[in-house]
Amino acid sequence: MNKKEMPKTYDFASTEQRLYHWWEESGWFKPECAGPDAAPYVISIPPPNVTGALHQGHALFVALEDLMIRHARMRGYAALWVPGSDHAGIATQLQVEKMLEEEGTSRQEIGRKAFLQRTWDWKKKYGGRITEQLRRLGASCDWDRERFTLDNGLSHAVREAFVRWYEQGLIYRGTRLINWSPNLQTAVSDLEVERIEQEGKLYFFKYPIKGEEAFLPVATTRPETILGDTAVAVHPDDERYQAYIGKTALVPMLNREIPIIADEYVDMEFGTGALKLTPGHDPNDYEIGIAHGLEMINILNKDATLNENAGPYARLDRFEARDKLWADMESAGLTLKTEPYTHAVPIAQRGGELIEPMISTQWFADVTGPAQLALEAVRDGRIQIVPERFTKVWEHWLTNIQPWCISRQLWWGHRIPAWHCADCGEITVLRDDPDTCIHCGSSSIEQDPDVLDTWFSSGLWPFSTLGWPEQTPDLARYYPTTMMETGYDILFFWVARMVMMGLSFTGTVPFSVVYLHGIVRDEFGRKMSKTSGNVADPIEVMDEFGTDALRFTLLTGSSPGNDMNLSLERIASNRNFANKIWNAARFLVSNLDGDEPLGLPPADNLSLPDRWILSLLHHLIGQVNRLFEGHLYGEAGRQIVEFLWGEYADWYIEISKIWLYGEDEADKRRTRHILTYILDLCLRMLHPFIPYVTEEIWQHIPHEGETIMYAPWPEADEHYLDEEAETGMDLLMTLVKGIRNIRSEYKVPPSRAIEILIEASDNADLLTGNQEIFNRLANADPDKLRITSTLPEHTHQAAVVAASGVTVFIPLADLIDIDAERLRLRKELEQLQGLIARAEAVLANNDFVEKAPEEVVRRERDKLADLQAASQSIDDRLKMLD
Repeated sequence: MNKKEMPKTYDFASTEQRLYHWWEESGWFKPECAGPDAAPYVISIPPPNVTGALHQGHALFVALEDLMIRHARMRGYAALWVPGSDHAGIATQLQVEKMLEEEGTSRQEIGRKAFLQRTWDWKKKYGGRITEQLRRLGASCDWDRERFTLDNGLSHAVREAFVRWYEQGLIYRGTRLINWSPNLQTAVSDLEVERIEQEGKLYFFKYPIKGEEAFLPVATTRPETILGDTAVAVHPDDERYQAYIGKTALVPMLNREIPIIADEYVDMEFGTGALKLTPGHDPNDYEIGIAHGLEMINILNKDATLNENAGPYARLDRFEARDKLWADMESAGLTLKTEPYTHAVPIAQRGGELIEPMISTQWFADVTGPAQLALEAVRDGRIQIVPERFTKVWEHWLTNIQPWCISRQLWWGHRIPAWHCADCGEITVLRDDPDTCIHCGSSSIEQDPDVLDTWFSSGLWPFSTLGWPEQTPDLARYYPTTMMETGYDILFFWVARMVMMGLSFTGTVPFSVVYLHGIVRDEFGRKMSKTSGNVADPIEVMDEFGTDALRFTLLTGSSPGNDMNLSLERIASNRNFANKIWNAARFLVSNLDGDEPLGLPPADNLSLPDRWILSLLHHLIGQVNRLFEGHLYGEAGRQIVEFLWGEYADWYIEISKIWLYGEDEADKRRTRHILTYILDLCLRMLHPFIPYVTEEIWQHIPHEGETIMYAPWPEADEHYLDEEAETGMDLLMTLVKGIRNIRSEYKVPPSRAIEILIEASDNADLLTGNQEIFNRLANADPDKLRITSTLPEHTHQAAVVAASGVTVFIPLADLIDIDAERLRLRKELEQLQGLIARAEAVLANNDFVEKAPEEVVRRERDKLADLQAASQSIDDRLKMLD
């Protein structure tokens, strides 16, 4: 290999796009590069919304999944990362509706067909932004296999899945309580609803008893829902109300008769202990209503005005009706009082409007059976959830699963393949669009206007992207997939549905491992938001620090299932690490002669530092591989950093200069070989973390192959583990660090060579054989470095370093003014003693210790300990000068 000059500094701005284009154009993201016999390793990307702009959540999952796929690729797998994007029904429809509004029109005015065409036009124009941003992060997806949840193949898969479940009786049209968005006028999923604390009121009122003067005191936060009440419930053991159980109450202002029932759900301590039940507008009331067979009354129209069931309050907005009803109840003497009350309310994720629980006729999927299959898959180990604690969440959700509302009142999405017959009222569901009703033969049929929940098509993602329901070569080779990496917040909404649908439609689990990451927060642990002004835009961060720095920060700062805090300071530090590797590589390249051996260095004729660094390297490789197997990628990255920054760059490279700058050509060649070998293996281990800088450096050092992407992943070689070398070097390094500390304490200039006397005891041969290390790293004067088993007499006025039976003496008389140093140290000691006295007085004050916050007291104790340690150190140094 010809020697390549490396630029003085690493320029990520000019490197990243060039390398990515080269990788993609060379076809190295394709699994076929591994050969036909390679075992597959497959990840289906969590498809970002087609409306999306890159945020740190995207950056984290891309960094993690790219790490996994690059690691698998280097281990010889046919690594396939399937990319794609989600049509994002609500989000995309809102974008296009906003655009139409700016044009002075609306979707209702232009009609469904024209609206869908405008939406496809919008997708064509803007839909590629997010995938280009994923490329910027270094995502090594096979872009030739990119899919979209509304493309023809996936639409065919959605149709097949719907028809199969319908034929099995799992999909049906029915009436249940759902989340209703009045502004969007559609059902929305639980994921699109946030519960926030809001200041409100608790309204106390009288529920009249039919035929009696008595009443039940009841409290509510939503008085308008009184109009939909179908019962009043009390606890069966509540002595205050037992006499009323079985009697009839009258709905205020409507005088509609409803039963008074007993149910143990009622909390006797909350409010009045009597609970109004509105099964048509409250999820808890709904469950009680089902148990007691109560009537379900819906009092709302789609726009959240009240309907005819509200009697005289019909056509009023829900909040206007609240005020009007309460005023009327006050006039009728039916109110008791109101109190300020803070409670959780359901808010739409998009728009912030108040979501209404509402009885509605929708399409549902009964997933009880598929849920049981999903439970068994985790219980018997076919699917592993990382971290394991989330298996409890999995169990809870799937053992308490409710029918899945799969219909949405939108236009953008997979339209439900069901046709309603105007003549017989039956529904026709087929794989191909019908011309007539299959029940009566009538041609008066019309397709259901609703579209499917986006999660329905997303649930098919691992196998629909590979060609299902067709038996394609990709489906045969790459399904089931290997890894599903996603956020813990969608374990149920997405992961569970993929498992249920995968088992239902393919008979196998869709993946064997679920890795859950947490939320990326700001450096103080706050959720990032535009309103808080704490958003760290990934594009801006990459422009300033480079992609590798951002990726490495996200990967080493995160752990499975936990949120992470992201700070620009850490990103800057990781950019410095990339520069450190670059400089280490430049040093190596500048010392190469153009004809370097590759592979493992021969085990003979190795120096102690050679044996030591190779032993540490193979320990590191073994540990990194164990951490990767346990999915602890962040810790693996941190350990590689510690080795490269510490033992390799700060110690071995400095020691290597002894031989590189010496006269022996064999020593030079051996040292270059070891430096290259270690850097090569470390670059390979770092490549999944920081792909750009590792590829760029790798191209400058001796290597085999075209790209580091396919360089074999390192495996530990036990033959290089050398405990004796590690013990010996630990002693040498401890002594060198001690000498350096003394030089620093006494402000000896780095350029000044010093006298060093070493009483080595049983380590005389070890230290004598490596005395060049003291010359090179501690700047010992070669003519005044003396190493013996025992010194005839101990030197006075000398600084001392002691470790493992070895004592190092550094005579101070020629280095410093002894009298001036004594005077300086005594003044410093006097100041410290004053500070210690004050700290001790504070801690002796019982009022302070007992009443001050625990953290404040702890800091004060830590400060005293630090002062006492500094005082002892100065006292020891004064004794050395006597």
